[in-house]
Amino acid sequence: MTRARQRQQRRRPAGEEQPDFGFQIAPMIDVVFVVLVFFMSLSAMLQIEQELNSRLPGTAVTRAPVAFPDEQIIAIEAGGQVLLNDDPVDTPADADLPRLLATLQRLRQNAAAARTTLVVTIASDPLAPYSRTVDVLNALAAARVDHVTFSAPEEP
Repeated sequence: MTRARQRQQRRRPAGEEQPDFGFQIAPMIDVVFVVLVFFMSLSAMLQIEQELNSRLPGTAVTRAPVAFPDEQIIAIEAGGQVLLNDDPVDTPADADLPRLLATLQRLRQNAAAARTTLVVTIASDPLAPYSRTVDVLNALAAARVDHVTFSAPEEP
């Protein structure tokens, strides 16, 4: 510290603060850069949004009737019980699943007659035996059901 500064500090009373020596430009430059980065990133997102060819939902006009898929849900419980649309079919000990097979064949024939697609969703309990899922897949293959999807439980 120089002697002149030491003298200035001695002359001031203890409670008096040092005077502000002007406008501080460095913090203002930092704020301007942050705002600039914000607007640059915002404009980049807007360009991507404008490039998407998306159509908002609305009313659709069709010339021919629309065939909606016929969806059936097969649930497999932890004990091995198979449910078709929440109705139990066959017993947990029956590996061939004859009632399920007959029902699936009838549903496939009805869907073909109505010119719709039969979609089957399998929702298996995480604790269900894997062999029971294979039994259901075998029944679906025997009934010649082609559109099969799987549903997983939501994780907490």
